[in-house]
Amino acid sequence: MRIEARQITGVLALVTSFAPLACAGSVQGTHRATEAPPAPSGPTAAPNAVAPQVESAPPASAAPATVVPDSVASAPPSAPRPSTIALGDGELAAGDAAFEKQDFAEAQRHYEAAPTGAARSVGLARVRIARVQVPLDYGAARGNAEVRASEIDLARAARAAPGLGPAFVELGRARLLLGDASGAIEALRNGVRLLPQEPEAHSQLGVALLATGHAADAVLELARAAELDPGSGPRHGNLGTALMMAGRTKDAIVEYETRVRIDDADSRAHSDLGTALLGTQDLPRALSELERAVQLDPVRPAFHSNLGYALQQLGRIDRAVAEYRLALKLDPNLVSAWINLATALARDPKTRAEAHAALARAKALSSDDPRVKANIDELDALEKIRAPPAERP
Repeated sequence: MRIEARQITGVLALVTSFAPLACAGSVQGTHRATEAPPAPSGPTAAPNAVAPQVESAPPASAAPATVVPDSVASAPPSAPRPSTIALGDGELAAGDAAFEKQDFAEAQRHYEAAPTGAARSVGLARVRIARVQVPLDYGAARGNAEVRASEIDLARAARAAPGLGPAFVELGRARLLLGDASGAIEALRNGVRLLPQEPEAHSQLGVALLATGHAADAVLELARAAELDPGSGPRHGNLGTALMMAGRTKDAIVEYETRVRIDDADSRAHSDLGTALLGTQDLPRALSELERAVQLDPVRPAFHSNLGYALQQLGRIDRAVAEYRLALKLDPNLVSAWINLATALARDPKTRAEAHAALARAKALSSDDPRVKANIDELDALEKIRAPPAERP
């Protein structure tokens, strides 16, 4: 999963492969990861020649700056807190422990052995959702019968036990997967009210707020989650992503740097940091981080496309083209890589026909993407300018 926060400023598309907005531990592939939808695109620039484009978060000019507590960015790494919110003791506690280890069969066994009640229903619904094989993105489970049935069970449990905080957090998480951001916010605000010291409640509320475009409020919740759980790399990564979406790139870099210190072997952590550094034009550091991301995860197409962008910015066109081609070999449907490849090829008249072909492929994949039209228009304008007078219309 990733957040693709778009702002068109030129014509080179950078896939912002931000880490999933998720609870602690989900970077290892747990059930939890939930992501906000893309931010709206910004205006398209119209340079006279084909020029680079960076997809970055639009500035939140109307939103007041949110102060991130110093303790969030500067706290020394410590052991992360469990991501599974405790439901109780006895069989419920055993189920929680198994669930934290992603042993869902064992978790279900313990939850089924627990006394009948709302907490037992929450545990079973949490396992049911965890077993659903859908991408764990915001809205990824729209229409999914299993998740919908679990959401109904969780809503029933929340009504039966209005003081049971985990019921509201799990209900909010289910609604995020179903694409019901407003319903998720309602449930998660109750979860935060009941569990003010639980980082997962604040984290999931932050995700829901991002899903409805409330970046400044999301920063507050995700900052609180990271403050309560300073040893969690994903929580710092989530906060960094929210800061990026709020237009606060330098603050985001601080959080991404913290995540890299905690999770140095996590490719997404390095990719996020590298992407943010590109936004500040710190190209040497960005290149180093993006190369590290590719080294750690050489089969992720977006990583190669982002690395190609950094190389192109540094004038290393041949290497950039090679990275774009590798990205497309891994994922022929990656529109951003087709656009990136076209901008690199358009620099040389000898490869301009291939640039047109790359843009045609991008258009076929995403006909309503404004980046594609901007690139085609700019490439056409570039060829008209450089054509001999007799060939001009």
